Amino acid sequence: MQPLSAEVHQRIARISAHLNPPNLQMGEGSVLERSSCRAKGGAPGFKVAILGAAGGIGQPLAMLMKMNPLVSVLHLYDVVNAPGVTADISHMDTGAVVRGFLGQSELEAALTGMDLVIIPAGIPRKPGMTRDDLFKINAGIVRTLCEGIAKCCPNAIVNLISNPVNSTVPIAAEVFKKAGTYDPKKLLGVTSLDVVRANTFVAEVLGLDPREVDVPVVGGHAGVTILPLLSQVKPPCSFTQEETEYLTKRIQDGGTEVVEAKKGAGSATLSMAYAAVKFADACLKGLRGDAGVVACAFVASQVTELPFFASKVRLGRTGAEEVYQLGPLNEYERIGLVKAKKELAESIQKGVSFIRN
Repeated sequence: MQPLSAEVHQRIARISAHLNPPNLQMGEGSVLERSSCRAKGGAPGFKVAILGAAGGIGQPLAMLMKMNPLVSVLHLYDVVNAPGVTADISHMDTGAVVRGFLGQSELEAALTGMDLVIIPAGIPRKPGMTRDDLFKINAGIVRTLCEGIAKCCPNAIVNLISNPVNSTVPIAAEVFKKAGTYDPKKLLGVTSLDVVRANTFVAEVLGLDPREVDVPVVGGHAGVTILPLLSQVKPPCSFTQEETEYLTKRIQDGGTEVVEAKKGAGSATLSMAYAAVKFADACLKGLRGDAGVVACAFVASQVTELPFFASKVRLGRTGAEEVYQLGPLNEYERIGLVKAKKELAESIQKGVSFIRN
C-alpha cells in the first residue's frame, strides 16, 4: 500500500477540521486550524455570528444565513445543541463556512473578528405571557452576550432580536456605554417582522403581491408601540376607517396571533427568522457599500423626544448612517403615536434601569 502523499494528508486534515474542532493533528506538522478551513473557491464575504443559533428562531435563521452569498464565515453559538445544528447546516453546499460554539466558555471565540452579530437568544413567548414577562430572563442573557461583543468585536454591527426589543436595545446600549464601545449607529433593534406582517396584511386587503407593497412601521416592537403608517403605503392607496383599524390591530397583535395558533408549542419563529435574514441582508449590503439601502429598525433616535425609536434608516458601512423623520401623519396615526410613545418611554427606562441600578 502506497504511503499517503502530503496533499492527501492536507485534504483529510481539512475535512477532519470540520468534524473534530478545533484542531486535528494528522502526522508531524500537519495541524490545521479550524479558522483556515475554507471550501475551495468560497466567495469572499462577511463574518456573521448568530447567538442563540439552536433555538426556534436561531435554527431557521442559521439555515437562511448559510444560503446568503454575502456571508463567508458563519459562527453558530448557543448554550445547548450548537454542535448538532452546526453539523447539520455545515452540510449545505453553499459558500459560507460554518463553525459551532457551545457554552459561555466559547462565547469569546464565537465573537472574535465578526462583522455582524445577530442575537435571537432568549426564551420565547408562551400563551398568556406578556413581553414584560420575558424581561427578567432575557435581560440577563442580552447583558452577558453584549459584554462579550464589547470585548471581542466592538466594531461589529449588532442586530438585536431578543424580546422585549423595546427594553433589550437600551440594555445593550448601556452595556456598551459601560465598556466604552457604544456606537449608536451599530446597535439595531430588529423590527422587520412588523414590516413583513404589515406588507402581507395590507397586500391581502388590496389584492396585491406582498412583494410590491412597502409599509413603514415605526415606534417600537410590542403591542400599541407598533405603529404602521398606512397613510404612507407604497404603492399609494387609501383605506376606510374600518380597514385602518383592522390592519393596525392585526399588525400590532401579529405575535399574539401566532402564539395562540401554536397553542403553547412556540411563538413566531419561522416568520421572524425570515424577517431577520431580510434585515441582516440589508445590513450586509450596507456594509458592502451599496447605495440606497433603507429599512425600518429600532435605533438611537432624535425623531421624537425618546432616546430610541423605530423608523426608517439608511444602512451603510458604519451601520444606520441616517435616521429618517416620520413624515406627515394623519389624525389616526398622530393619536397612535401618542399611545406608542407613552408605553415606549416606560419600556426604555426599564431597560436602562436594569443596568444602571
